[in-house]
Amino acid sequence: MTTRMTAQDASFYFLETTNTPMHIGSLAILAEPEGGLDLETLLQLVERRISEVPRYRQKVREVAFGLARPVWVDDRDFDIAYHVRRSALPRPGSDDQLHDLLARLISRPLDRTRPLWEMYLVEGLAGNRCALFTKSHSALVDGEDALDIGQVLFDSEVEPRQVPEELWMPEQEPSDTALLIGALADLVARPGEGVALMRAAVGNLAATATEAVDVVGRLARTAAQSAPESPLNESISRSRRFAVVRSDLELYRKIHSRYGCTINDVVLAVIAGALRYWLLSRGEPVTEASVVRAMVPISVYTQDPADAEDADGAETIQVHPQGEVSTFLVDLPVGEPNAVVRLSHIAHAGEAYARQRRRIAAQAMIRLSGFAPATMHAVGVRVASGFSQRVFNLMITNAPGPQHPLYLAGVPVLETYPISPLLKNQALSIALTSYDGSVYYGLNADRDAMPDVGVLTSLLQEALEELLDASR
Repeated sequence: MTTRMTAQDASFYFLETTNTPMHIGSLAILAEPEGGLDLETLLQLVERRISEVPRYRQKVREVAFGLARPVWVDDRDFDIAYHVRRSALPRPGSDDQLHDLLARLISRPLDRTRPLWEMYLVEGLAGNRCALFTKSHSALVDGEDALDIGQVLFDSEVEPRQVPEELWMPEQEPSDTALLIGALADLVARPGEGVALMRAAVGNLAATATEAVDVVGRLARTAAQSAPESPLNESISRSRRFAVVRSDLELYRKIHSRYGCTINDVVLAVIAGALRYWLLSRGEPVTEASVVRAMVPISVYTQDPADAEDADGAETIQVHPQGEVSTFLVDLPVGEPNAVVRLSHIAHAGEAYARQRRRIAAQAMIRLSGFAPATMHAVGVRVASGFSQRVFNLMITNAPGPQHPLYLAGVPVLETYPISPLLKNQALSIALTSYDGSVYYGLNADRDAMPDVGVLTSLLQEALEELLDASR
């Protein structure tokens, strides 16, 4: 099937450079069963379920002379073994070795001549574990017509759910002439689109974004001041560093209950505290007025907020089936030395945002089921990218996950870490997901600008402890 890219898909596709590959990543740590999780088992699982994400068998074809947006076409030479690969660490492989491997994989752009995704089964991890790393281009996952492949691979039960067998017959790929004729017909039918394409050709890719994202950009340019200067905003290289943090969700709930704020507020306060101490460790000037402006795509609910709490008063972690992803800018008060006051500032900012019934950011309606965080992170990145990067220092994506165990081909998922891409001149992105009683942070950093990303991971733990001590 041939489908023209949406304007936003095309903007992501063309915004990518060798220094800023625009793919979303996901790392799952698995309990390696006796005999191991072999590549053949994974291949069979992906082959059975890829029919639920049909775009993962499609590639991108560009139109001659840029007369129209590219199209998605069936890849008649689709080779599942190219996309699902096997890698191994020298046994017993450490977590640091795994993170170094992932940093290299994150750095590499995807092959544009094939469907825009890759999956790696990493063997040899210490503690009888293995890992599954998946990366999908941001143009591929829109949250509505195209979901992340991880959303259909994981099960809530040990026994894998059955999926009907499908005989896939790829459509004939259109010729260059057919694509050109279709583009000319579209230009005649929609001449206004030609203006957008001309703007895109000279680099003004924001003009090709969807109407909602274009509104976001205008609001950001007119209502927001430029972000403060920060070492987080540097020219970035082609290489990355990757680091993770795992913490107990119950600790966030305790702070949430003590101060009557949201769990998202607690997360942001923890990050603010870690950034404060990281800046001080670098000898950066930090005054009481110092802030780091964060772009925060968050999951919200369409029902009454009072209904979005569980029996213990903690925020519901399950994704509402008609939830939205929305975004706001928040100044993290890194100059404030008191952890509780930092939390108070952030909570008040969140309350002010919640009172604004008219969204200050684009809304992406996503109808999700199963394991949705990777898709939600992809949608969050889409929404955040509608803003000029000059108005924020850091992107933080936070997607709730299921609070029960998941399985891949019957193998328990122990941990799961999301990975957001780096935008232009953004040396760090922080993505986090809650899963089965824990909160998992994935930090994607530029290798040259953030050699001390490991310091930041330690400080995240310390900032959480600081808030806990204050709450006691």
